[in-house]
Amino acid sequence: MIPLRDNAAPRRLTPVNTALVAANIAVFVYELSLGARVTAFVGRFAMVPAAVTRALSSSALAWHELAAHRSLGALAPLMTTVTSMFIHGGFWHVAGNMLYLFIFGAAVEYRMGASRYIIFYFAAGIAAALATVWIAPESGVPVIGASGAIAGVLGAYFILYPRGRILTILPIFIFVQFVEIPAVIYLLLWFAVQLYAGLEQGGRAATMAGGVAWWAHVGGFMFGVALGPMFAMNRPRRRR
Repeated sequence: MIPLRDNAAPRRLTPVNTALVAANIAVFVYELSLGARVTAFVGRFAMVPAAVTRALSSSALAWHELAAHRSLGALAPLMTTVTSMFIHGGFWHVAGNMLYLFIFGAAVEYRMGASRYIIFYFAAGIAAALATVWIAPESGVPVIGASGAIAGVLGAYFILYPRGRILTILPIFIFVQFVEIPAVIYLLLWFAVQLYAGLEQGGRAATMAGGVAWWAHVGGFMFGVALGPMFAMNRPRRRR
């Protein structure tokens, strides 16, 4: 099911959401310009669960050394929980993520306001990254993409717009149908797929190679469901 638009956002081009889409596309274009050097770029800024695990385990012992600047390098992998959100592995990877962000993010930003929305977005992305680390703490496979943060946006949309409707392309064999689906049904189906795939994958880190970090989606969505309403502001309702 490919979403085309929703009926909840009063305006489509909200400032923060539009800037996030533009930033992700800009980074992807930069990746393309690197050529063979893109491997080093991804290796530096992608999140590796095993490296984050080591950083988290050592951080409790390292605070007293921060003043001496001796442990900053050990804690650097924690920053990749943020930088990895802007790295994508190919055209369809970035296109799919930005389509979902563009469609669902505007309505969520409208309810939260620009400043709260950007905090929520990064917090959801970090929560999704940590969910991946929790499931596969020893994995050495780099994890990239904005889908964990976007899953948080979907979770918030699920709670904030229970009566929303999503215009969707539904391919059936050789036919293409345009169907308007209630947002609650659409997002429940989406989450069920992520959860099922995550349970099938389990904690096997090897299956993450070249595939999808399903538990990042599950963790991000649950973060959005739980904390999305806390970020929301009361907005006047539009009359039909």
